Amino acid sequence: MFTILMYIVAFGFLILSFIKDKSKTSAALKKAWKSFENILPQFLAILVIIGIMLAVLSPEVISGLIGEKSGWLGMLMASVVGSVTLIPGFVAFPLASALLESGAGFRQIAVFISTLMMVGIVTIPLEIQYFGKKAAILRNSFAFVFSFLVAIAIGVVLR
Repeated sequence: MFTILMYIVAFGFLILSFIKDKSKTSAALKKAWKSFENILPQFLAILVIIGIMLAVLSPEVISGLIGEKSGWLGMLMASVVGSVTLIPGFVAFPLASALLESGAGFRQIAVFISTLMMVGIVTIPLEIQYFGKKAAILRNSFAFVFSFLVAIAIGVVLR
């Protein structure tokens, strides 16, 4: 119900904007459409990957690899995958939700999302180029450790 209400409010503001200034509203809608077109291929590719992954990996396998009972080993596996994966945030959170529904543990998903967002093994050469080797390695190392602290905190809060 809340979602429907938010759509109604957004549509109402769109109509209000259109009444106030048709040209600016049209320009904004064109920019929004262009942004959508730019994001769509990445989004569809990630959805396909998620779909294939969830089809291949049963909930039992996911639960065994990164479920609550997988403990530190599951957290370590999730952190390594998160560190080397380059996925935009708008795809990472639906992926995390799907993994949780398939049996993944909260701590494991927390460390996965944290490393996914903060640690960049794939992008470290570019980071070294701009910030220097020492700064890039320190930042990524601290982010990796911090991801585990976040996961531990999530585990404590959600017990």
